[in-house]
Amino acid sequence: MKVVILAGGFGTRISEESHLKPKPMIEIGDKPILWHIMKMYSYYGYNEFVICCGYKQHVIKEWFADYYLHNSDITFDFTAGKNEMIVHNNTLEPWKVTLVDTGLRTMTGGRVKRVREYLNNETFLLTYGDGVADIDVPQLVDFHRKAGKMVTITSVHPSGRFGILDIQDDGAITSFREKRKEEGGWINAGFMVVEPDIFDFIDGDNVVLERYPLEEISRRGQLNGYKHHGFWQCMDTMREKALLEELWESGKAPWKIWD
Repeated sequence: MKVVILAGGFGTRISEESHLKPKPMIEIGDKPILWHIMKMYSYYGYNEFVICCGYKQHVIKEWFADYYLHNSDITFDFTAGKNEMIVHNNTLEPWKVTLVDTGLRTMTGGRVKRVREYLNNETFLLTYGDGVADIDVPQLVDFHRKAGKMVTITSVHPSGRFGILDIQDDGAITSFREKRKEEGGWINAGFMVVEPDIFDFIDGDNVVLERYPLEEISRRGQLNGYKHHGFWQCMDTMREKALLEELWESGKAPWKIWD
């Protein structure tokens, strides 16, 4: 089963870094968040990726072009007129990565439609290139298959960002507390399992996946929700990047399920 990752948006809410690179290439530790997402899938044996590129796509393509070189010990032998490269170790992941230019201003649904030819009319995994989680992907896939619906979306309770105030008419605050996860609704965390029938609901580049396609699929009773009670965090802002950096540097990053 192939993994499709949406990596073509502008990332305007984290423009401090996205003006230089696509948001999925912003680093957590010394690796792009895209790498962290791929490592999670790879841990469960999903090693074929189709990445929907767009904004500054060359950055993603060049990073993968140099990945082998940057992660191996190499001898360059120029003696006696030779130009030979000797690789001494190869501990890279067994990844097959297809990088597709899905257009600069294409919407999420349009990007998915543009990679259809690479998916062999098979069920595929789909997620965004800016969020990490400790999701049990085989369990998610099993849940999807048992439900027998067209799309399964992973849903999470987001952590509360703001304190809750109980304020009286006279302005007196009678209580202050941090918002608990269970006080918020379930939201789309990505990490979807999708049947190829979804392409019938996407007409072109201007289709936003989260609007007509998923709304109509839901109306037809073909949208399923997998509740994830573990860790999930997106990286929309510098504050969220700092949080992920802190977790990674502490050695306690919940999404690091690989060795």
